[in-house]
Amino acid sequence: MDFREARELFEELSRTRQQELLADLIESAVRYARIRANWYLADPEGRREMEELRTRAHNALIDNFNILARNMRKEGEDIGWWQRLGQNRQRIGDFACYIHCILGLKAG
Repeated sequence: MDFREARELFEELSRTRQQELLADLIESAVRYARIRANWYLADPEGRREMEELRTRAHNALIDNFNILARNMRKEGEDIGWWQRLGQNRQRIGDFACYIHCILGLKAG
């Protein structure tokens, strides 16, 4: 995934009428991205201590993507973004980091 693709996916999913679920997703993406960045900066012992937290945050992130997509589909909304994102854990985690970046740039 590159920045262009991430931006396109984010723009598509942001059009949803499911704004409360989108807010939950964004919150979990930002949380996961922060944990992942802190994990990268940690020493090996710190990484071991953070591993369970990082995994739980990643699982919650994936759950929020699935919940949003399921509700969008139920309401007849386009979920092409979700189909293109796929189910690869690494790719989903990377997308969360891009979401964090996109939000930071929009705030500037």
